[in-house]
Amino acid sequence: MSDSDGLFPAAELEHVDPVDQGVEAGAGVNKRFRAFEPAAVMLVPPSLEDWLPQTHLSRFIADIVESLDLSKFYASYAKTKGQPPYDPRLMVRVLLYGYCVGVRSSRELERVCVDVVAFRWLAAQQAPDFRSIARFRKRHLSALGNVFLQALELCRAAGMVSLGQVALDGTKVRANASRRKAMSYARLSEKQKILAEEVSALLADADAIDDAEDARFGKDKRGDELPDELARRETRLVKLAEAKAALEADAAARARKDAEKKAREKGDDDDEDVTRKGEDAAKNAVVAPKAQRNFTDPDARIMKTADGSFHYCYNAQAIVDADYQIIVATTLTNVAVDVEQVVPLVQKLHETVGVLPRQVLADAGYCSGTNLDYAKTVEANRDGQTEFFIATGRVKHGECVPEIPRGRIPANATLRERMARKLKTGKGCAAYARRKAIVEPVFGQIHTRQVKFVLLRGLEQAAHEWDLLAACHNLMKLHTMKTKAILAAQAALIARPAT
Repeated sequence: MSDSDGLFPAAELEHVDPVDQGVEAGAGVNKRFRAFEPAAVMLVPPSLEDWLPQTHLSRFIADIVESLDLSKFYASYAKTKGQPPYDPRLMVRVLLYGYCVGVRSSRELERVCVDVVAFRWLAAQQAPDFRSIARFRKRHLSALGNVFLQALELCRAAGMVSLGQVALDGTKVRANASRRKAMSYARLSEKQKILAEEVSALLADADAIDDAEDARFGKDKRGDELPDELARRETRLVKLAEAKAALEADAAARARKDAEKKAREKGDDDDEDVTRKGEDAAKNAVVAPKAQRNFTDPDARIMKTADGSFHYCYNAQAIVDADYQIIVATTLTNVAVDVEQVVPLVQKLHETVGVLPRQVLADAGYCSGTNLDYAKTVEANRDGQTEFFIATGRVKHGECVPEIPRGRIPANATLRERMARKLKTGKGCAAYARRKAIVEPVFGQIHTRQVKFVLLRGLEQAAHEWDLLAACHNLMKLHTMKTKAILAAQAALIARPAT
């Protein structure tokens, strides 16, 4: 393309001398600059294969996709009619690489498949449009989440997972929901009453109009058409009723759970009696006036984030292996506190890899009687081959750490006291000191890839997206390890003396 082919033809542009731009006369006159010739003809490789180095992440992703079991993707295409869809291998390549480098928006993925060499190479220059990408992700979200298991197996096969030490922690990821699209229970009740009155008034107006039209035109008009204004208000009224019912159901569930927990803590072992107390509490549950429900993503909950602000979020949980910071288990919940996640996380880890780690590290957010009792049971069943180190409290900056207790553990010591004593031993201190260095950098690395929020709405879909993000994290760790091995082998080959 010549200069005259651009948006601003060269003939219409006036050359500006550097002196006229405020550069002092004589400044930089004798300085040599690198050659800059924008109009020079450049010879570039005709094949995209030659544009990317052999260790590029996109090549690694392409090789990984060829080794994945994609039968779940292909199985959904039973019908032979219609236009041929994009090959699932192409879409999985683009999505995996996009999530690895922080490009997740379907519109942005469409753009980079045209503008960025790595994406063009992965897509074989087909450039799928954003609607196709969005539909594919929505259609195959469960299968995409399942890629986490396959990526984990690849990491295990590469010797990157030993399950010697693992640490669990959670991070708040913003939901794709605005605080402006929410309403408190008190406001819901008020708005529901106002809308009900407006609907009644509109219905009365509609009846009056129908009567007038019947008198004027006869009774041939169907009369079942709703005015637009009435239809909008009735739809909003239904949504308000659904949101209000959901808040009431949440309050009842919390009341039932709390009542059953208190009954068992008081020594009530009769299951029927415990259930009855829970049901009674649920019937009498009262919704807090400030309890909110979001209309954009009803599953998201208001949570406090790391910067101290409050947003609609999900609580993303992960267990990380110490050796290479590989994520070995994930969950995602809309409960802000971490205390209920130890059992499901450890159980999911066991289901995924078939074995339990030697040491499980968790901070004070996971300390509860239930979790300590579960830890004791697992340790007993495993004959000490699995140990839990759960912090029982936080030590403030500048606060002196109590000395290690001497002597035999008192027979009447509680589970919390036993765990606190265990963490004060040399072994306990050394093990727990590794926790933050194992798991917290993983969340930092994920957030660095612009992943402080989930794109997909709803608890189930957000959980699948979190699995996909964890899979991409593991794949990037695997790529780094493989790349280092290749570079080390090349360096050794170069350093080898000639014979």
